[in-house]
Amino acid sequence: MNEKKPDTLLVSQQGGVVRNVVNQLKLIFRLMGDKRVNFFAKLIPIGAFAYLLFPADLAPNIVLPFVGMLDDAAILWLGSYVFTELCPPAVVAEHMKELTNNMKVAAGDEIVDAEATDISDKPSE
Repeated sequence: MNEKKPDTLLVSQQGGVVRNVVNQLKLIFRLMGDKRVNFFAKLIPIGAFAYLLFPADLAPNIVLPFVGMLDDAAILWLGSYVFTELCPPAVVAEHMKELTNNMKVAAGDEIVDAEATDISDKPSE
């Protein structure tokens, strides 16, 4: 039987949609500030954001309301995807490691499961 090769993703897909979007935005901002990333690659997210603000669209919101919003979202997604793919993989992996380390509990830290009780200075009646 053919064994399927596991896909390797640099960006972890765990934690929900909102966390993935936030992590992707953090990654893009970190990569934009990194000097090891090519200047021309940095123009891609800037261009995608400029397209979002530019009044002329491929599919105008007035004529096709749902499709108009969808093309804006698609351009933003495509711009972020192409940008991270054009960045050096080692640099992307380094920044992703730092981002995921910020979200994880360190191995030496202990999580204590406890209940809290409010104590009042006033005597109970």
